[in-house]
Amino acid sequence: MNANQQEYIMRNYPEIAYLNEPLKKHSTFGIGGYAKVFLLPNNKKQIKEILRYSKKNNIKIFFIGSGSNLLFSDDGFDGIIISLKKTFKNLEIDDSGRIVAGSGVILVKMVTKAINKNIKGLETLSGVPGTLGGALYMNAGAYGSEISNYFISAKFLNMNGDEFIITNKDVAFSYRKSNFPKDCILIEAEFNCKTGDSQKIKDNKNKFSKSRKNSQPLQYRSAGSVFKNPSSDMAAGYLIDQSGLKGTKMGDALISEKHANFIVNLGSASSEDVIYLIKLIKKKVLEKFKISLELEIKLIGFSESLIKDVCHV
Repeated sequence: MNANQQEYIMRNYPEIAYLNEPLKKHSTFGIGGYAKVFLLPNNKKQIKEILRYSKKNNIKIFFIGSGSNLLFSDDGFDGIIISLKKTFKNLEIDDSGRIVAGSGVILVKMVTKAINKNIKGLETLSGVPGTLGGALYMNAGAYGSEISNYFISAKFLNMNGDEFIITNKDVAFSYRKSNFPKDCILIEAEFNCKTGDSQKIKDNKNKFSKSRKNSQPLQYRSAGSVFKNPSSDMAAGYLIDQSGLKGTKMGDALISEKHANFIVNLGSASSEDVIYLIKLIKKKVLEKFKISLELEIKLIGFSESLIKDVCHV
């Protein structure tokens, strides 16, 4: 992205655009260099205009919600980062269990409101960080339940700024994965849930919240689980623990002693520190168990060669 393109964005969107914005401020990891342009759009019209401009000028673009499940490179991002913190916040939940929510809605907020309406099935997601959009793209889940179980349809924007709808019969979900188009932005989703016993729902929520607090290093900055579980009966954290890697440190990045599938930022960790630990984990687990762990977090701003190297260690 060149200076003229930066100047165009600033001139046309002065109230929502930030030049050379530190990405560590917008990441739950607290790690990352600078984005050439960082945008906080207020409405769909602005997003459509920016999408069209970016496509016309071949500018890289990436959407974020709350900044969870991401590792930004210390080299930054040579393009536009669009945060949905201020957009797509609509949330409607009726007494029958139907939910219509914008992709920028914080997942915990949606789950909490659903529980207050005696809607069951979402309690397992009560502590999952991030926005609805990111959660649906990666088919977020916990304790045997996934958000895709209740999915009906979703509305998207493509890079031309055109809207279209994808229904549940047109999308394939798997563990921490969906085949939603990667070059589009999810703006709204509809779910169909069922109602249940209020006390049982709240008891389940409390049980899952307590389990999460007891098992995860929530006092430190992190991106959540780094690797996907290889199977439903084989946890990545167990494999990392059994490889003797708990407590391994590089710079200010640490493989958590509380949960081995968390790499935490002790204060000033760099993306290089985290990448070193990711490579080490993949190497040791492969040597000991002949299992190649797959990343759950996304790597943003890194070279294609480094991403390929990390994914195939």
